[in-house]
Amino acid sequence: MKRWGWLIVGVLVVSGCKSEPQWKWNLPSHFPEPNVPIDNPMSAAKVELGRFLFYDTKLSNNQTMSCGSICHRQETGFASNRRGAVGSTGEHHRRNSMGLTNIAYASRLTWAHPLTDSLETQLLVPLFGEDPIELGMPSEDVLLKRLQADARYPKLFKKAFPKEDTAISTKNMAKAIAAFERTFLSVNSPYDKFLQGKTDALSASAHRGMTLFFSERLECFHCHGGFNFSNSVNHVGLVDAERAFHNTGLYNEDGKGAYPKDDRGLLELTEQARDMGKFKAPTLRNISVTAPYMHDGSLPTLSHVLDHYAAGGRAESPLTDAFIPGFILSETEKADVLAFLESLTDPSFLTDPRFSNPH
Repeated sequence: MKRWGWLIVGVLVVSGCKSEPQWKWNLPSHFPEPNVPIDNPMSAAKVELGRFLFYDTKLSNNQTMSCGSICHRQETGFASNRRGAVGSTGEHHRRNSMGLTNIAYASRLTWAHPLTDSLETQLLVPLFGEDPIELGMPSEDVLLKRLQADARYPKLFKKAFPKEDTAISTKNMAKAIAAFERTFLSVNSPYDKFLQGKTDALSASAHRGMTLFFSERLECFHCHGGFNFSNSVNHVGLVDAERAFHNTGLYNEDGKGAYPKDDRGLLELTEQARDMGKFKAPTLRNISVTAPYMHDGSLPTLSHVLDHYAAGGRAESPLTDAFIPGFILSETEKADVLAFLESLTDPSFLTDPRFSNPH
């Protein structure tokens, strides 16, 4: 395998006529500022270019698929509603497409890779990777020739990278798409409005569900806590990025905790027995629109997910995370937790035209 908000996304402010423009995130008070690579500062021109590239089918070898056409659709939180992803050649993948909601805060970018922490480099995997084939581009030369032949791109690249003699490059393409993806900020859900003082933003049921979610009885918040409901986060002011992977007890094929041979999680890279079946806990923001669930899409609804955790995992396994001991919920309590999870959905994010296909 080759390894290669609030609604306001951001505005530019200039302090002094000779200063480089700075990106202002305009985040609510309970959100920290995302980290941005020093060599890829945010700019409106770069985000505009990235938006065109994100939705351009020229980035797939057979020109049938873009990043945003199947695997990362805005209306589903930039996730996919398929159980497993499907590449441009029709190849079915073993894992569910992870959503890109608030991806700027993610310390790790895939389901089970301990080192993938850069949007700029992770992009190269679906672009050029061969196992599995996603976009399936055969080479950088093919890609760059397509971009150079498009009447829009020479101007858009030059505007985004004005100091470079050769603006159209794979590196700059990746930087632009990464910059666009960092604007995918979902911070205007009913839950966020509640935190900002609008006490009636949550229904009585959702409020009860929130209390249960953050309780030691259910333990949900240990893996899905904090402002982004994930324990794999990074942001300005954080001394060290949080990164964690968990075995949620989905499988136990040998009585010792084994996962299916074709998808054993973190163990595939670390070769450490303790990492069998460990996967990242993704953000729960917009979780109500990203079904099916888990790394392999094997749980079809949030109700099934709650049943899974209530049982302490689908398969009794010695490797199941300690924060999944199981619990008992009444039907009313289950409905309350589901109502709270629904309150993490941000309709304005799912329909914001600034994230839509510009073609």
